Amino acid sequence: MTQTHIPVLAGELIDLLDPHPGETAVDCTFGGGGHARLIADRLGPTGTLIGIDRDPVAEERFREMAPELPCQTRFIRADFVSALGQLNEEGVKADLAYLDLGMSSMQVDTWERGFSYAYDAPLDMRMGPEQDLTAREIVNTWDERRLARLIREYGEERYANRIARAVVRARAREELVTTQQLVDVLKGAVPVPAQFAGGHPARRTFQALRIAVNDELLQLDAALPEVWTVLRPGGRFAAISFHSLEDRRVKRFLADRARGCVCPPELPVCVCGHRPEAELLTRRALAPSHGEIEANPRSKSAHLRAARKLEGEGS
Repeated sequence: MTQTHIPVLAGELIDLLDPHPGETAVDCTFGGGGHARLIADRLGPTGTLIGIDRDPVAEERFREMAPELPCQTRFIRADFVSALGQLNEEGVKADLAYLDLGMSSMQVDTWERGFSYAYDAPLDMRMGPEQDLTAREIVNTWDERRLARLIREYGEERYANRIARAVVRARAREELVTTQQLVDVLKGAVPVPAQFAGGHPARRTFQALRIAVNDELLQLDAALPEVWTVLRPGGRFAAISFHSLEDRRVKRFLADRARGCVCPPELPVCVCGHRPEAELLTRRALAPSHGEIEANPRSKSAHLRAARKLEGEGS
């Protein structure tokens, strides 16, 4: 790894989750442990921190950090859907839980994982070594139409069709096995003016591949109900996302739970009996300050949303 892990929106996360001594916290995406360390410092010796991550490097980092933390600790190496399901089966109830979505700095800076377009590496992009699907398989075996749909939907890339066509042509000459080979193809497919206006020409395609390899959006859709169930009434939840596909899902999930009566407006009294399950702690997503972005450019696209679970039906 080449850079020190810097937790994004750390102060804002702490303020919203407001951890207290003796509480139980679930870090659903432990990564480099930057947020976890700050949370643990506030839980004290009677509190518990549960870390979740499917990356064995994150598990190693947790083991190194755990003896230094002032609270009780536990780690589950699994994707967060499976791990949260396990906690719910055990009847664990947390006072706070949070998701830091996307890639950790450890994953980006470990070249052999192939997450970055900044240096040459194998086309991999798996967050867990036990996963079967790799970016190399997608790039070299998916047909042009399927590739274009992936890049357009998961990368929100306007030149998806051109990129897919260029990839298929390039792999017909030679299998694409490294990130640099793919970057070269992408640079040739994206018009030069767009490269200057829209950032690195590989950014959106690499995002799309990473999401597909790790099934990130379906995982998020499945994890949100699980994390809500693991919270006790009064518990606080927060999610940090790094692109609109994630943020929209979190926003919609929390808005649905904060909604009250759903009766038609023409009815004089409520007959649906629906009561809100959540109090939104952020009406709009919080973004990093200019100072944080200058200190940590990777934080630029981050958005933070949070809510408190209420008493009552659905709790």
